[in-house]
Amino acid sequence: MSTSILFSSVGRRAQLIDCFRRSLRALDLKGSIIGIDSSGSAPAAYLVDRFIRVPRCDSSDFLETTLEICQKHKVALLVPTIDTELPFYALHRERFKAVGTTVAISTQETVEICVNKTLSNRWLLTNGFPTVRQGTVAEVLSQPSDWEFPLIAKPYRGSASIGVRILNSVDSLIEFSKERSDLVVEEIAKGCEHTVNVFVDRFGRCLCAVPHHRLEVRAGEVAKGVTVKDLGVMELVSQVSERLPGAYGALNVQGFLSPDSDFRITEINARFGGGYPLAHQAGADFARWLLEELLGLASSASFDSWQDGLAMLRYDTAVFLSAKEMASQRP
Repeated sequence: MSTSILFSSVGRRAQLIDCFRRSLRALDLKGSIIGIDSSGSAPAAYLVDRFIRVPRCDSSDFLETTLEICQKHKVALLVPTIDTELPFYALHRERFKAVGTTVAISTQETVEICVNKTLSNRWLLTNGFPTVRQGTVAEVLSQPSDWEFPLIAKPYRGSASIGVRILNSVDSLIEFSKERSDLVVEEIAKGCEHTVNVFVDRFGRCLCAVPHHRLEVRAGEVAKGVTVKDLGVMELVSQVSERLPGAYGALNVQGFLSPDSDFRITEINARFGGGYPLAHQAGADFARWLLEELLGLASSASFDSWQDGLAMLRYDTAVFLSAKEMASQRP
């Protein structure tokens, strides 16, 4: 059986591609891995079976271009990878379904909750889930004595820790708000930062939740981490994912676990997280489970049959090629 998988904004997702290759082999499937990106110099473009350069996701012809690729190459599964393209794929997933392609994406409502940090915070509070106090710059400046500095400020639709800053005083908040007008301000949660990789099936059931302690972070992505089988965190995040309206596929939930086991959720991402390869190596094979569901196979998913205490220590590697080859952008 042949199964083509397309990674959108393939970028630097070398490990994620490898996870899917391993899952295809485990299922004895012959699958072609296709990558698309608006940049011809994306490193992972040279690690897929076929790379196709496409317009940016906010371009007027991105939809038709991507649909044509999916139809031409008989793409069975499309995996979005970056936050900026998630609303697009959520909006058009029925168009992709019509050409035979399943997009691993949640509903528009859930995607919007996840990509908008103001909505995320409001949704968590409304549904009774533990989170951090959040406010606008104006709200904090109007009653600064009600807030405990240092605070953290971030773009309300940001990602990859771009534009995030720790602020130690009212003056630093005022200065930073002059640089950016899209900020939300939050109290800093106590404890150790954790990410939970979550898998939700097409019926909205959370089949697995894998927390890992983020020991070191670089450019918003875990560089060193270790899996932690904390049943309280796993159950809480399972409830969150099942309460979201139409969650599907891989999600990751970020938060802080205090010494007294209080887990405060700070972000929800409706996509594979950068630290997913740690969960995969630990035995939580989201890639395989997506393929099993896609092909109508019995699911091998398990909520907690993964390795506790597995550490991941990341390092840089490189793709080498001639400048001429890179310029050709591999049609």
